[in-house]
Amino acid sequence: MRDLLFKNLTSADRKRRIVSTSEITEQHGIRSVIHRHFVCIVKEVKDREVEKPLPYLYVVKARNSKDKKEKFFCRIKGSIFLVLSHKLFLIQFMHSLKIDLTAVSQDILKYS
Repeated sequence: MRDLLFKNLTSADRKRRIVSTSEITEQHGIRSVIHRHFVCIVKEVKDREVEKPLPYLYVVKARNSKDKKEKFFCRIKGSIFLVLSHKLFLIQFMHSLKIDLTAVSQDILKYS
């Protein structure tokens, strides 16, 4: 079984965009839930002396053998400058990935 959810949200002035997906699958006695999230923000920079924000990376992996669960989470933030029509823009973005793996009990598998 596979359930998919997809969201694509764009602000009215097109300066913010959010794309999100969620996927739930069950195979070989394991339920996996995967969430992907992307955010992009565009800002016009008036001051040419502005500094670009530092990149950011955050990763967590956790395993619980007793409850038969595993979790993984990763978040990446970054930014780039863009020149368009003699205007300077700062584009900031953030990606995140969250994966949850859980063992499905054998009783549930018998009745599905």
